Amino acid sequence: MTAIRNSSLALFGGTPVHDRSWPTWPEATSDTLDMLREAALSGRWAITGAYTGVTGFERRFATAFADYHGVPHAVPTTNGSAALTIAMEALGVGPGTEVIVPGLTWVACASAAASLGAVPVLVDVDPATLSISPAAAEAAITDRTRAILVVHAYCSSADINALTALSRRTGIPIVEDCSQAHGAEWNGRKVGTFGTLGVFSLQQTKVLTCGEGGVVITSSDKLHDQLQQYRANGRRYTAKPAVGQLELEEAGTVEGHNHAMSEFHAAVALSQLPKLDEQNALRNRNAGLLAGMLAEIPGVSVVPAPPQLTSRTYYDHVIRLDPEQVGPFSIHRIVDAMTAELNLFFETLDAPLNANPLYVPLKSPRLPRSEQTRRAFDPTRFDLPNATAAYHTCFAFLHHALLGSEQDVAAIAEAVRKVVDNIDQLRPEAGGDR
Repeated sequence: MTAIRNSSLALFGGTPVHDRSWPTWPEATSDTLDMLREAALSGRWAITGAYTGVTGFERRFATAFADYHGVPHAVPTTNGSAALTIAMEALGVGPGTEVIVPGLTWVACASAAASLGAVPVLVDVDPATLSISPAAAEAAITDRTRAILVVHAYCSSADINALTALSRRTGIPIVEDCSQAHGAEWNGRKVGTFGTLGVFSLQQTKVLTCGEGGVVITSSDKLHDQLQQYRANGRRYTAKPAVGQLELEEAGTVEGHNHAMSEFHAAVALSQLPKLDEQNALRNRNAGLLAGMLAEIPGVSVVPAPPQLTSRTYYDHVIRLDPEQVGPFSIHRIVDAMTAELNLFFETLDAPLNANPLYVPLKSPRLPRSEQTRRAFDPTRFDLPNATAAYHTCFAFLHHALLGSEQDVAAIAEAVRKVVDNIDQLRPEAGGDR
């Protein structure tokens, strides 16, 4: 490896560290193919199809996912954004209300609230874990706050103890977004079960995926009833389904939408769930090896986990560079260089929501035209120094690379060392900036 390390960066024609293939993701198991075939031949492709006398895949997955988390209820949805939306609706989020949202997360966390007419109040993250800062969340609370969205991000976790204590003191419910944390545990208890509602995405890149999908979990019977209706146009499962008849009954206690997961997506999700713990264990083992290797490189670190995070989920594995030790750099050029060295997709973190090109609520035709309203929704009014600093100093790769061999893990560390050793080639004065 030393010869490769001392060569020019692959970005500029040098020898790459790793040019072999990486584990594929998603993994289509034999169970996945069998369940897809079963769904295709069942005569029922959606929860709005007639009841066949056999429990549908959507209900089977909901039961399995709820059982996995030790809660009584789960409601699958078309995607994570839909799950966020119906979770917020069930808590009364709407025009004239506010939702506290971490400023360093995927755009849907804010846009889901904005789509309901609520003002997303962006708050900064903890500089160590990169998840929402409890102190920043508390400082942002007003009499209009209807929910605090807690996103467990970047292979770490928000401080659940501090945030649940805040929720108890104020009476403001927590929505836990666990889209990067399927299977993670805080003091031996699954994340997503501490808040009033837990929300998950099952999108293509997630550690539990069905291509596109989402889930909301809860221990509340009342909220479960509302969530069912919000995702199925005011309808919910009937207690006594009849063969050949619709399994849904019209309740209409809320104004619902069609966010129901298809039987095909539910079949895929159900087939993938039994593999989650085994895959997470392998990722954890390899991430531990990688952390040890990266610790030997000056100026390089990984995102730490609170000690209470007794079981960690690696989704978007983050590596941080210290500009005090490695000097000034463009994070975008670091990403380009790492991609070239490893034949593996690397990316920056999500851009902070006060400067994210995908979060543009002022461009929405649904937004009232009043100047006061527009000021409230303007994301640039929020100051997010920790989120901004993290965006400019961190880069990441997706979890499937951690399903590889120890040799693959060593290649990642070697590529980081090579890029850091040759970082002068990427500086603006060397023509390496964009």
